Amino acid sequence: MQGGSRRSALYGSLSASHGDVWDFLHYKNWHDRKIAGSEMTVADAKKADFNYPAPLDMMNISTNYSDEWLNGNDNEVFMENCKQALMTGEPGFSFNFGAQKNETLRNACCEILSESDSDVCNLGSVNLANIDTVEEFKDVVHLASKFLVCGLIRAHLPYEKVERVRQQNSRIGLGLMGLHEWLLKRGHRYEMNDELKKWMKVYESESTRSANEHCERLFLNRPKGYRAIAPTGTISILAGTTSGVEPVHSVAYRRRYLTDGTRWKYQFVVDGTANYLIERGVKPADIESAVDLAEDVERRIKFQYELQKYVDHAISSTINLPEYGTDLNNDSHVEPFSKLLRKYGGGLRGLTFYPSGSRGGQPINPVPYEEAITKRGIIFEDNSEEQCLSGVCGI
Repeated sequence: MQGGSRRSALYGSLSASHGDVWDFLHYKNWHDRKIAGSEMTVADAKKADFNYPAPLDMMNISTNYSDEWLNGNDNEVFMENCKQALMTGEPGFSFNFGAQKNETLRNACCEILSESDSDVCNLGSVNLANIDTVEEFKDVVHLASKFLVCGLIRAHLPYEKVERVRQQNSRIGLGLMGLHEWLLKRGHRYEMNDELKKWMKVYESESTRSANEHCERLFLNRPKGYRAIAPTGTISILAGTTSGVEPVHSVAYRRRYLTDGTRWKYQFVVDGTANYLIERGVKPADIESAVDLAEDVERRIKFQYELQKYVDHAISSTINLPEYGTDLNNDSHVEPFSKLLRKYGGGLRGLTFYPSGSRGGQPINPVPYEEAITKRGIIFEDNSEEQCLSGVCGI
């Protein structure tokens, strides 16, 4: 836990052809793991106590798929992985093909890829929603790319090998945030369009040109990678915009959080970007959210596929799914889901899913906009009779 309360994460993966992959696929099935001497499962214990130690807790896991999968092999493992993704969200899918087949090393959120042990990167994100014209965007990308290059020679690193690998790879990752707000302001759906393509071409070409120019000026190797889109959760909240390339999670939600490492509280929140748009006349029902798009999974995957054409690292984006066992997510969906992933997988670097309710302690749950408005500003103690800790109770 970072700071004793914020969930941190590690990354772990295994090749689809590894001898232990079947165990790996099911290792985080906490609902199947009985606690010795008890009828409770690990999942039951986790719901009762979020800090209960569970296998591979606080680790994001993915199965690595190579050219073997691209050529139609590893199908048995892949199909089981698809079922796991629909049911628990894990493992995710890591795709490494052709010249990138060895880039299996990733950071926790998976947007940075490398085949070099002890690699390091310098990340930053442009707030797309704050930029009005493509000419301004070009200037911002130009300066931001050079700024990240400067970080390559200023950051302190923990040991000599990291220094050597950084000098060799000069790896940076200029990302984006506020993409969904950018789309909403222009009246676009959450999908690729001609205007966005124009902006993304500028993002791709100018980030490469500017970084190369600055590396040559500073006598550095040209970067092995230039663009990586991170989730930017906290950063986006500070900037008052949508996270990374994610859609608004939900127009309104109940946010659960831990204080003092032991006490859970919750509050009702209207998403900041959604609220900004609503105040300017947009109807809450007209704002597509990740919860809404859980019913249109192909549109989420296709959009990530289209964006990936302009990103040489990877895109961190978790695709929400309905709860497993419901009409839109059950055993009958495994085969069509697998066909969908095969349709777009060859052009992706990875995919991550989250079925609603699949993990205990889910921090955000959507609520009706009208409910959130009436309870906004009040902090509640969790697992109680909605005891009011601040604000005005009973409204």
